Amino acid sequence: MTQLRPLRVAMIGYGFMGAAHSVGWRQAPRMFDLPVPVEMAVVVGRNGAAVTAAAQKWGWAESATDWREVIARDDVDIVDIVTPGDSHAEIAIAALAAGKHVLCEKPLANTVAEAQEMADAAAQAATRGIRSMVGFTYRRVPAVTLLRDLIAEGVVGRVQQVRAAYRQDWLVDPEMPLAWRLQKEHAGSGALGDIGAHIIDMTQFVTRQTVDAVTGVLETIVTERPLQGVGSGLSGTAAEGFGQVTVDDAAIFTGRLSGGALASFEATRFATGRKNALTIEVSGDKGALLFDLEDLNSLQYYDRTAAEDRQGFTKILVTEASHPYVAAWWPAGHMLGYEHGFTHQAVDFVTAIADGTDPHPSFAEGLSVQQVLDAVERSNENDSAWVRVHARAAASV
Repeated sequence: MTQLRPLRVAMIGYGFMGAAHSVGWRQAPRMFDLPVPVEMAVVVGRNGAAVTAAAQKWGWAESATDWREVIARDDVDIVDIVTPGDSHAEIAIAALAAGKHVLCEKPLANTVAEAQEMADAAAQAATRGIRSMVGFTYRRVPAVTLLRDLIAEGVVGRVQQVRAAYRQDWLVDPEMPLAWRLQKEHAGSGALGDIGAHIIDMTQFVTRQTVDAVTGVLETIVTERPLQGVGSGLSGTAAEGFGQVTVDDAAIFTGRLSGGALASFEATRFATGRKNALTIEVSGDKGALLFDLEDLNSLQYYDRTAAEDRQGFTKILVTEASHPYVAAWWPAGHMLGYEHGFTHQAVDFVTAIADGTDPHPSFAEGLSVQQVLDAVERSNENDSAWVRVHARAAASV
């Protein structure tokens, strides 16, 4: 049997998402029978000492400080982008032009214009067999994939309403330093883009419908914070002085889906007591399904067609080998966690590359989420008036 040449991965960035993606790349070839081997070739960051330490800790063969030099290397096949949003477009477009397959963290970009450029570059690269994908990792939680499949089977009937929320509380303390996620020039938006993007994508993914119009409001609750000293991402220590928060702390909006259903969305980093609470409930004329990330190995299912004396939400434990992704892991009832979605993401991306098929979510789907985010911002600026989401990409598959 001929040994296939490994796909060699370069990861640009090494913060919180860098750790999660590293776990995914390490586990994928060990737990799944991939169609082609994968190697963690190089991790890239601006701080030489820090990125060297990250490479040693997470299992990357080497480290580097210049992403442009890395994507020009002939021995790099995949570029995985886990940097702040302000650099996504530049890195992704350059990597695609260099003939590299690209996995990019969500949201795809900081603006619709950047996302459109990235989607156009991805479409052009696809004609040369170059694949690209956005990292909406919660799609790969087995229970979420099963939720999508059950809706497609018709178990809830006609979708009439969706309620989606992503609530955290890591910014409740006004002394939390001014991290890059709180600066519009780096993050693009606050809770709206950071976690609101997830629930927009999840709604479109599980219903196979698009969000076509929105009305919403954004709120910045703490407008000034201590400057950040040491640290990044979701933690750090304060330095002297203060800076302005230039993004939203909370976003609440309503959407109309392409199939006619009404959807409500809440994205907040000020939900006191909620650490990482993502929920989505889909109600139809025959039943309902509920997913809660804080109980990520299960789904709640209500069958309206059951006998009256047997109705009520039933818990489905999503740990059977017949459930999405689960067969590669442990016996039934042995739970999976947050990190497993990143392994499934790597598996799906590598499989698509090997098969010569387009992976999902595509950059076009990432653009569609960006257009919804933009519409929410425009609604907020216009007294929460209804805003149409224009130039929509096709719904996910």
